[in-house]
Amino acid sequence: MFDVVTGGAGFIGSHLVDSLVAQGRDVLVIDSLCAGKRDTIEGHIASGRARLLNRDLLADGWQDSFKGAGCVYHLAADPDVRQSAMTPDPTFRNNIIATYRVLEAMRIHGVPEIVFTSTSTVYGNASVIPTPENYAPFEPVSVYGATKLACEALISAYCHSFGMKSWQFRFANIIGARSGHGVITDFIRKLGEDSQELEILGDGKQTKSYLEVHECVDAMHFARAHARDPVNIFNIGSEDWIDVRSIADILVEEMRLTGVKYRFTGGALGWVGDVPKMQLSIDRLKALGWKPRLGSRESVRIAVQAALAEQ
Repeated sequence: MFDVVTGGAGFIGSHLVDSLVAQGRDVLVIDSLCAGKRDTIEGHIASGRARLLNRDLLADGWQDSFKGAGCVYHLAADPDVRQSAMTPDPTFRNNIIATYRVLEAMRIHGVPEIVFTSTSTVYGNASVIPTPENYAPFEPVSVYGATKLACEALISAYCHSFGMKSWQFRFANIIGARSGHGVITDFIRKLGEDSQELEILGDGKQTKSYLEVHECVDAMHFARAHARDPVNIFNIGSEDWIDVRSIADILVEEMRLTGVKYRFTGGALGWVGDVPKMQLSIDRLKALGWKPRLGSRESVRIAVQAALAEQ
């Protein structure tokens, strides 16, 4: 029996593949490589512990590969919150339609378990912070958040209708080595173009929770091992938060730059669909016995160092 990881050549997906291989699992990675990179899992392919099927989930030719799989880790998605406000169709198709096609392939081939990566943005601008999993009402403020919430509903329906089990994880901001987007990547690009001035979207006071990617993967495995309901939903994040200006300060310090001026675009929101304050309650995970070893500031510094080393 083997595991399937959709989006397994991407940022979080490739770290997940690392961990599954380390556990002795055989892994089939399905990735279109439009965002993922083969070299992130090349060593596992060479060792024979992982196979790569270069396919788009919106096309055909991958469904029969699910036969004999024990679990699908469905990470493939369009993760660009900002872009979803400008061109929502790709986000809708790559998130909702692709997830439906994954669930159908599981149903046809009898795959019993799915692990799904959702997002804190399903909560929208929550009035309760830290936000628990049972918070209501869900009012996403981005198309991206709405598509992830729709995927959660589809997965729940398939679990109850067809006897599957699911673990659905609502992530805070996950950061670290191999990340190709987000505030750290954006700041490094901007400072590479002009080391004396940094544009910061919004007022720089946006305050959010960040967690280093290895901690995230560890939490996923822990929850799957300790929760066995038909539908298991968990927040994953740190127990604190950090504002955008402080992230800029850490980056400038790690790049050893001096005299950098910050230019703010203004307003509480960095972009359409932005959530200016976000911290997730992780009490449900803590009740099982897991808690993060790193806070937001430590996670940001590790991620910045990794991103600079990759330049």
